[in-house]
Amino acid sequence: MKKSDLIIIGAGPGGYETALAAAKRGMSVTLFNGDRLGGTCLNEGCIPTKCLCKNAEVVGTIRECEQFGIDDFTFTLDYNQVVARKEQVVSQLREGIAMMLKGAKVEVVEAMAAFKDAHTVVAAGEEYTADNIIIATGSTSRSLPIEGHDMECVKDSTAMLNLDYIPESLTIIGGGVIGLEFASIFAAFGSKVTVIEFMKQILPPFDSDIAKRLKQSLTKRGIKIITSAAAKRIEQNADYEIVVTYECKGKEESVVSSDLLMAVGRAPRVAGLNLEAAGVEYSPKGIPVNDDMRTNVDHIFAIGDVNARMMLAHVATFQGYRALNAITDTRDDIRFDIVPSAVFTVPECGMVGLTEEECKARGIEIAVGQSFFRANGKALTMAEPDGLCKLIFRKDDGMLLGAHIMGVEAADLAQQCADLMNNRATRHSMEQIIFSHPSVSEVIMAALHNVK
Repeated sequence: MKKSDLIIIGAGPGGYETALAAAKRGMSVTLFNGDRLGGTCLNEGCIPTKCLCKNAEVVGTIRECEQFGIDDFTFTLDYNQVVARKEQVVSQLREGIAMMLKGAKVEVVEAMAAFKDAHTVVAAGEEYTADNIIIATGSTSRSLPIEGHDMECVKDSTAMLNLDYIPESLTIIGGGVIGLEFASIFAAFGSKVTVIEFMKQILPPFDSDIAKRLKQSLTKRGIKIITSAAAKRIEQNADYEIVVTYECKGKEESVVSSDLLMAVGRAPRVAGLNLEAAGVEYSPKGIPVNDDMRTNVDHIFAIGDVNARMMLAHVATFQGYRALNAITDTRDDIRFDIVPSAVFTVPECGMVGLTEEECKARGIEIAVGQSFFRANGKALTMAEPDGLCKLIFRKDDGMLLGAHIMGVEAADLAQQCADLMNNRATRHSMEQIIFSHPSVSEVIMAALHNVK
């Protein structure tokens, strides 16, 4: 039996980043990698989709090049090259992670581990033990339990990333982050895209004003979006086209396409861990943890998607740091109530903090300021006038509670607002900050000056 100070099961961002941090503190670490280093984010999620998003952005710019004085320009899109670039980026990053782990002397076991008891795991026939264990197994794609959901033609996000062709037409069930990013990507590549969303707005976690404007923008770009629609069944017709039947406003309708993406969220990956042997409580909804990421078993922790608190790669990393701090009895000031997130549609969206709806539900009196990208000099020079910045302040003390942005560089602007929130910024303190000109970040200053 091999012993180390810390066992980490899962080598995604939460797992490998925590392994590196623990090794830096002098701990011996055994990291179990059941698939590919980097996990879903690097191999099947964040990074490969952002590669395709960049390609889509370039294609969109070329198509609109006349406004930049470029006439009679023609081009062809080699999708094989698009895929090759994606694979090269992913491979480069994966190799970098392997080098960092090797340099930190983290033992990487290329197999998934399962519990034998509360202190012992088994992988590839070997037994390993440690004083503390962190579960970081991530998540898997969800599917709606409707007729036809298990047909071979129904693709998840991983299958979409592995396509070697551009779909002639694409139906996407789910109008969340994953669904809308793929909608933007393949619409730019020339696919006829339809999105079916069960909720009354797309991007349910986002502020309603941002969601409404994004829907308008995506519709103008040729994406058909159907909200308040429940997918009922999936079939194939005589021509092997995919037929999705859905119910909207009491009527059954259908959409026909060459390809179908099921993008209805992700489920914690708890299967195969033999958590019962360790006495760890869990359900299909994930592994419950306290604020230190500790499970009901004192020395076993669960971080990232598997605990389902907030399914974001950067959250997994910082939950790993919190778990490590709990193990080493180290205090931290990580604010899990201030987490920036983004969706890389065209235009992109970014958010951090509370939405206006959440503030009202909590009974918080607020003051709201808005500004539009069409009035921002830098955005206009970039030919990116479509966008909205919305800031939410608590009325009594002026504390910045939330920022919701749609437009060019929205993800970076949301991070800028997260920085301000972590430093307890108020309307007054923000008014003392000098913003560079011309910059897209001036939309934040403009929204600040428009608070009502």
